[in-house]
Amino acid sequence: MARIAGVTIPSEKQVEVALTYIYGIGPTFAKSILAAAKIEPTTRVKNLTEAEEQRLREIIDADYTVESDLQRQVTNNIKRLKDINAYRGLRHKNGLPVNGQRTRTNARTRKGKGVAVGGTQKKAASKT
Repeated sequence: MARIAGVTIPSEKQVEVALTYIYGIGPTFAKSILAAAKIEPTTRVKNLTEAEEQRLREIIDADYTVESDLQRQVTNNIKRLKDINAYRGLRHKNGLPVNGQRTRTNARTRKGKGVAVGGTQKKAASKT
């Protein structure tokens, strides 16, 4: 099991896919990292040499913001928007979609479970 940027990446997967387990590295960044390190993308993680693993670590540490640093940066950006009362910050505060999506229908992921309005359901008969 290889540890890169504080994350244990799965050893059975190809390196290109395994790198995406690190927060902040998606498929595109994974390809560019492997190109810079001169590693074949289809190589399995368990077949990497120690030197190749070290090259990956050095490239990621030098050129990319990942894991806790990136999460802290994103959190600070959202907090800043809230503090200055920007429109996007208010949407974050209220738990509504931020980027202009419609809310009349859909938006259930941000708004939570739908609440029925009015008495459309019949009340269950209670025993007295």
